[in-house]
Amino acid sequence: MAHHPVTNHNPSDAEHFQDVLDRSRISRRNLVRGGVGLAALTTIPLLSACGGSDEAVAPVADTRASALGFNAITKSLLDDVVLPAGYTFSVVHATGDRLTSNVAAYGNAGAEMDDWSERIGDHHDGMDLFYVDANGRYSAAATNRAVLAVNHESSADAHYFHPRGQTTNGVAGKKFSQFGGSTGWDGGTRPALEVLKEINHHGVSITEIRRNASGRWETVVDAPLNRRVTAQTVARVAGPRAHLNDIRSFMVTAYDTTGTTARGTLNNCGHGKTPWGTYLGCEENWAFYFNNSVAPAGLTPKQVAGRARYGVPTAAYGATNRNSQGWYAVTPTDNRFARWDAATTGATAADDYRNEPNTFGYNVEIDPLNPTARPAKRVALGRFAHEAAVFGLPVAGEPLAVYMGCDSNNEYVYKFVSAAVWNPADIGGGMAAGDKYLDEGKLYAAKFNETGQGEWIELTIANPLISGYTVYAFANQADVFVHARHAATAVGATRMDRPEWGAVNPRNGDVYFTMTNNSSRTVAGTDAANPRAYADNDGRARTGNPNGHIIRLRENTTVKATATAFTWDIFLFGAEADASPGINLSGLSEANDFSSPDGLWFSPTTGICWIQTDDGAYTDVTNCMLLAAIPGQVGDGRALSVTNSLGGATATRQTFIGAALGDAKLRRFLVGPKGCEITGITETADGRTLFVNIQHPGENTPALGTAADFTHESTWPATSTAAYGPGRRARSATIAITRTDGGLIGV
Repeated sequence: MAHHPVTNHNPSDAEHFQDVLDRSRISRRNLVRGGVGLAALTTIPLLSACGGSDEAVAPVADTRASALGFNAITKSLLDDVVLPAGYTFSVVHATGDRLTSNVAAYGNAGAEMDDWSERIGDHHDGMDLFYVDANGRYSAAATNRAVLAVNHESSADAHYFHPRGQTTNGVAGKKFSQFGGSTGWDGGTRPALEVLKEINHHGVSITEIRRNASGRWETVVDAPLNRRVTAQTVARVAGPRAHLNDIRSFMVTAYDTTGTTARGTLNNCGHGKTPWGTYLGCEENWAFYFNNSVAPAGLTPKQVAGRARYGVPTAAYGATNRNSQGWYAVTPTDNRFARWDAATTGATAADDYRNEPNTFGYNVEIDPLNPTARPAKRVALGRFAHEAAVFGLPVAGEPLAVYMGCDSNNEYVYKFVSAAVWNPADIGGGMAAGDKYLDEGKLYAAKFNETGQGEWIELTIANPLISGYTVYAFANQADVFVHARHAATAVGATRMDRPEWGAVNPRNGDVYFTMTNNSSRTVAGTDAANPRAYADNDGRARTGNPNGHIIRLRENTTVKATATAFTWDIFLFGAEADASPGINLSGLSEANDFSSPDGLWFSPTTGICWIQTDDGAYTDVTNCMLLAAIPGQVGDGRALSVTNSLGGATATRQTFIGAALGDAKLRRFLVGPKGCEITGITETADGRTLFVNIQHPGENTPALGTAADFTHESTWPATSTAAYGPGRRARSATIAITRTDGGLIGV
């Protein structure tokens, strides 16, 4: 997780538990039932409904898988992928692999002279599988031909792409940090080809895959559907018809003075798959690629406030602003590079790139089976650090819901509800279906109340809390979409511990979100949905909520998509097995303890909830991992009191925890190589091949000087397969996991 920002761009105050108790609209019945007080909350069962009625919501029929069919693996610090006995894996593709024969096979020594637009990108992240029918169209049923769409997140390891690391002012051997610091870009000029490689390895790789003679999946070079969507690919700006002109006014640049198009997609992390068969690449940590060549003269106070809330620099590059890769510092320059300079240098926005940051931070829809279809930035789903976009269970004749998280400390959970109702006839409808369902609808932010209930608050300019917000003066509804973070703060949404991936249980519709961690969480700032603030005194010695948790919710109405109220609890708390019971609240053991949950996905075949970690708190003991869990349902556990003590402050918070899983229902399935994050997961329709992404192995490799520096921490996947031995530089990769007996994965 070293590549993730830890800066808090949300300065609003968290709502404290006592504030909620003091609100007159919360009745005593909500908190004290049948004479049972707060002191005894750890002993009472968690009711399914805790709001306006004492009646519990009827439980959903539980048809989940009942057992895990593998032995838990131990923690590992090996530079390899470790799996249970009876499982094996192969590499489907890795960073730099070619998509076409127009470029040479990747030598993994940084010597390639092409611009990476025809190679697999880096930092493999969210992904999904799309079956292709005999006519080359999307098939909801399994076929013998498929396309794999894979996100590529960060360039924290861009030094691997060049012979001796990144170059500035003619000096090679550097490693630029995406998020500044002592290894950040030093302000000098950069070679054009180096920068093009770094720009183009972002985005999405779309590859045809097939089973080879041994039954393993592999990428097909020169397949007709192979392509890259990079940070330079033209996308159209899409949104509600009534607000589209206002939306485009935020996108005006020297490249497109009308604001109807934007270039590229950047830092795609988690993803989404639409019910009609297209792909959503979610733009996460995009703000850190921009900089200012000069001080931001010409920016209005409103523009400064807008940038600050998203982490876009407002000061010129210097001692206090080192968040840059120096992409604009190419001499001579052109608009491929100048666009990363967000300074106000022209007379109007049409003369420079001051608005370029406004063109990122969206869910970008891509039709993976139609190379001629232009991607679309779906502005109505809000602009923030998107970390996945997951659909509620589609029901014919009802609207669709898309659940999203904003991945930064103290940010929010969101929901978009379509104006159109779902019609299964739209399956295979491509971008036209996206226009129908994703451009018109309502955007909401979540408030998690201390009663175990929550509410969805619509982000609309009609809300006086938004129209009258003084920190950022909203002009119209388009402004609300483009500055959704400010809008969510204005309405009092709950500040969360880094909401990352979401997932929907296909068996009952419960919605899960990982709260990866929060280094800024204090005892005073805890609440029911984010109830821990403590010191992890062993290992990496971090404070706040260093181990994270997984929260889940169930919509409270029959038509779930349009619900404005929900019931919630915490599925699992991350912790080390030897942590105190007040920290290890889920009773994790050596077979299943974990830290910093990130990726999250449900198998529609087995019902297993797969949990992936992106950890920096527990990596003295183990590399990041993949766990399998047998999920229950919201309300199957109990109420819980959590006492926090940190920095001399002590406080007790009420929360709600799901039923204990134990070793039988939660087990460690995979541990990755050194320095990696485990992220991105999907499977074949028969449940017999599981695809998993291994991101940034060797991330902690330092600045470079000799060939040995490139193998400082990891040489994976060369440690696993000779085919990836040349160069021996660590590479992100997609792997395919199977059982040696050909059975279902995990059961």
